[in-house]
Amino acid sequence: MRQDAVCWTVRGGRVLGPAPFLILGVLNATPDSFFDGGNYASLEAAVAQGRALALAGADILDIGGESTRPNAVAVSAEEEMARVLPLVKTLAALDAEFPAAPVISIDTTKAVVAAMALEAGAAIVNDVSACRVDPDMRDALVQYKPGYVLMHSQGRPADMQRNPVYTDVVEEILSFFHTQLSALVRAGLPEDRVVLDPGVGFGKRLEHNLEILRRVGRFLELGRPVLLGLSNKSLWGQLLGLAAQERGNATQAATAIAAMKGVRLHRVHDVAATRQTLRVVVAMSRAHPNE
Repeated sequence: MRQDAVCWTVRGGRVLGPAPFLILGVLNATPDSFFDGGNYASLEAAVAQGRALALAGADILDIGGESTRPNAVAVSAEEEMARVLPLVKTLAALDAEFPAAPVISIDTTKAVVAAMALEAGAAIVNDVSACRVDPDMRDALVQYKPGYVLMHSQGRPADMQRNPVYTDVVEEILSFFHTQLSALVRAGLPEDRVVLDPGVGFGKRLEHNLEILRRVGRFLELGRPVLLGLSNKSLWGQLLGLAAQERGNATQAATAIAAMKGVRLHRVHDVAATRQTLRVVVAMSRAHPNE
């Protein structure tokens, strides 16, 4: 089933869309993220980057205080909150300055961090663990009813790339989504809050990642929007022999193809380039009046 526009209900019942696409700008307040670790570790630098992403056209700012790259070291909830809460509070106040201020998303696996960020002004929780790291996360989601990114991963960042094995990666992720989405809805999180992320690079080899991208339309069969995080990831380095800072062209090419397959949410570092890419896709996809 192809979805020509995306609608996503987030905290407070706010509806994002309908829109042909939504862009999540990555904002890592971390010293060790794979692409920009340390660049925005200070509040001043992170706020400036958040403003820049907003001006470039980000619909959502996805703020993270703990790296989820392969082999990343976990940090305490206290450290994570110290990194992200001042940033969330500051950027959530952009409404007064920007005509279309972006929604704030908190990228965390910890329920207490999610709850505090939601209290500080976030409207979305992006949880790479699908509530499996912290069993209290599901309760927080039911209480606050934010937008929620339900992501698939095999293992945790510290060990997820050691030996990922699948019989059929797409069908296994599809089954995972069905089970987890049903559990969230039964617990009390409305289905319209949830978008699905197959977790490219999270417990997957190159062949798994490419198979996900080839068959990404399968995930739309669950009736929820699909989000992809392809930006500058290691699969482009494995496929093309590129360093992290050289993967922009591959990112945009893959983003365009994924959008043509019906993916409507894109988590990226380069918001301006991605907005151009997606506008081209929309223009080329629009039916001619005489057709």
